[in-house]
Amino acid sequence: MENVTIIEHPLVQHKISMLRDKRTGTNEFRTLIEEIATLMGYEALRDLPLEEVEVETPIETCMTPVIAGKKLAVVPILRAGLGMVNGILALVPTAKVGHIGLYRDEKTHQPHEYFCKLPDPIEQRTIVVTDPMLATGGSAVAAIDFIKQHGGKHIKFMCVIAAPEGLERLRKAHPDVQIYVGHLDRQLNEKAYICPGLGDAGDRIFGTK
Repeated sequence: MENVTIIEHPLVQHKISMLRDKRTGTNEFRTLIEEIATLMGYEALRDLPLEEVEVETPIETCMTPVIAGKKLAVVPILRAGLGMVNGILALVPTAKVGHIGLYRDEKTHQPHEYFCKLPDPIEQRTIVVTDPMLATGGSAVAAIDFIKQHGGKHIKFMCVIAAPEGLERLRKAHPDVQIYVGHLDRQLNEKAYICPGLGDAGDRIFGTK
């Protein structure tokens, strides 16, 4: 799967195992999500464009690389995606943060946008969409659809765990989007929960039920 990267780093795998444990409390869970996002972000951002600028060191003046173009945009899918934002901001503190909120129609099960606020101009930025869970793929596909409708072009998607069904759906719907996955889980169950999964990421991040 050429547009999919599974992050196999031992630190990421270790922290995901801690996330899965039902005994892991809210504070630790939230911290782990941020740490995983930072580690994954290091990999996902390795192709950020660079340009040379002139810098005066204590020894001499030199040309040296800095990140080029408009600032990175991080766009979490509300609400669980918020848990990954600070992890990426630890790497790129100047990044802009947008938000996209979706709700699912109870009859049609189709996702609808209820909130979308993106940095302007979005078309000139590298955009990292975050959501800890990629289950059916419906929300991720819809969120990226909306971002493209608003003019977004350079889009990456980052999740902590994914089900094969959701990964395949997203990969086919948006073959131009690079997808970064912490761990590819076994399957979805009949309730569309990821197995073995880690429960409801939003509830565990924010301490709600």
